[in-house]
Amino acid sequence: MENLSIIKKNYIDCINQIVIHNKISHSYLIEIEDYDNDFSYILSFIKMILCNVTYDKIDSSNSIVSLIDSNNYPDLFILEPDGNTFKKNQLIDLQRDFKNKSLLGGKRVYIIKNAEKFNQASSNSILKFLEEPEEDIIAFLLTDNRFHVLDTILSRCQVLSLIEYKNDYYIDEDVTSLLSYLKNPSDFFVHYNYISNHIFIDKNTFLAQIDNVEKIIISYYYSFYSLNSDVIPDNILSILNGIKKEKLLSIISIIEKEKEVLEYNVNFKLFLDSFYSKIILEVI
Repeated sequence: MENLSIIKKNYIDCINQIVIHNKISHSYLIEIEDYDNDFSYILSFIKMILCNVTYDKIDSSNSIVSLIDSNNYPDLFILEPDGNTFKKNQLIDLQRDFKNKSLLGGKRVYIIKNAEKFNQASSNSILKFLEEPEEDIIAFLLTDNRFHVLDTILSRCQVLSLIEYKNDYYIDEDVTSLLSYLKNPSDFFVHYNYISNHIFIDKNTFLAQIDNVEKIIISYYYSFYSLNSDVIPDNILSILNGIKKEKLLSIISIIEKEKEVLEYNVNFKLFLDSFYSKIILEVI
């Protein structure tokens, strides 16, 4: 594994420990950077589970491995979105297929690509499947960004990542102020005039500033899981220290949603008022 990136080494170490200690979850959400190059790491994890071996012991001559490699393993299903989103009937068909017993008498696995493309309607169908898993059924949901996946789905999965995150953010006085306000959201109204007149001056400055702040929060969030090889600066640690992971996720989720809203919002002042309110009501 000497030629692998740190993130891939961490991923392999993690899945090895899962198999060695028999801590198999019923559902995984795995961030994947490139489906063409990284999908093999998903299949490797599945081979390890089905064959009960570590990563270095995967044997291409094994009948299960051979069937997976030839796309002929009967208890492995792969589902992709129908266009821009998943359709409810796709999930109904998937659940119907899994009512049948395993053809090989072992675990059954389904892979859902682009899990960020679930909408509220189609998510209801998969949620029941995730909430009430049958024995020996394992779900692998793949996405290029966990923060684009519905919270209701994300919270029901063990999350792993194959994405190399880089700390390409900047830190200045405005940034540290915004991070402090996010830690104590009521400060958004206390410092309303300053933020609106000096930091979030217009739509473009808002997007630039909030993108940068989001990168810092994500970097800090990943430091909990040792997925970030870079050291978080001391001044950022001193500001964010003590914020629970759930609160960080809530902040990231609001930022992601509000950036989309801003694309269709013509009244920037009303947008800001709404943004501040959501931060205060949902994060405190």
